[in-house]
Amino acid sequence: MTAARQQVTREWWARRRTSFVVYVSEAVIAEARAGDPAAATRRNDILADLPLLDITPSAAQLARTVATALRLPRRAAADAVHIATAAFHSIDFLLTWNSTHIANAELRPIVERACRDSGYTPPILCTPDELMGG
Repeated sequence: MTAARQQVTREWWARRRTSFVVYVSEAVIAEARAGDPAAATRRNDILADLPLLDITPSAAQLARTVATALRLPRRAAADAVHIATAAFHSIDFLLTWNSTHIANAELRPIVERACRDSGYTPPILCTPDELMGG
């Protein structure tokens, strides 16, 4: 499954990347640095030229709200940061393979409610294959 997701991600970057303005946050960069050093270097090279979204105090507060609403375990706090940073900056899509806490149809209404109740429009939470186009 991991190899298939990696292939879809490569295809998305090759075919669809230019259809979108892609942003990252410091949370994305931190995750990209983890794991195998050679793979981390490749990920960091890809991310290096992308615009950076600040994790502002308001975004951090929204992340706490989302984490509480989702009842996220502490180890998954970064998932709420991804969602909140995207919502705070009015990002249309949050592209991820994390279907445990982010691109999850059962949790989506909770995320949307937490964002809207805090005054933000939630991003559309989706995987790269959902954003491949027609």
